[in-house]
Amino acid sequence: MASITVLNGPNLNLLGEREPQIYGHQTLDDVEAMCRDHAASLDMEIDFRQSNHEGVLIDWVQEARRLADGLICNFGALSHTSIGLHDALLAVDVPIIEVHLSNIHSRETFRHHSYTASVSKGVIMGLGPDGYRLALTALAELVDG
Repeated sequence: MASITVLNGPNLNLLGEREPQIYGHQTLDDVEAMCRDHAASLDMEIDFRQSNHEGVLIDWVQEARRLADGLICNFGALSHTSIGLHDALLAVDVPIIEVHLSNIHSRETFRHHSYTASVSKGVIMGLGPDGYRLALTALAELVDG
């Protein structure tokens, strides 16, 4: 059974409360439940985590390089600022899919660039929580292939 690590960054613990007009009304717990159900249907298991702290996320990326068959990352605002996360992802030798709930290119200019996207196999954005489901489906293909 493939193991997928799903990492969520700053403020994603506030999903459903913070700017629902942008991020929707589903909570992070809702997203996690959807991911667990979909992963089970793909014969995968997931390790789903969230932190507001960059160093913790870097530690988890480094841990995933030993334990995961694939990685889904929604680092939120840190995608646009963290060279440290970029460098940590360079050491990961499994497929990485970056997810953004909103379309970062239709938002403020500072969100248009992602340091972590350049070291990801693919990026899914603008599809809300469904982006996680699509990322799991893509990783199922990439891990099996």
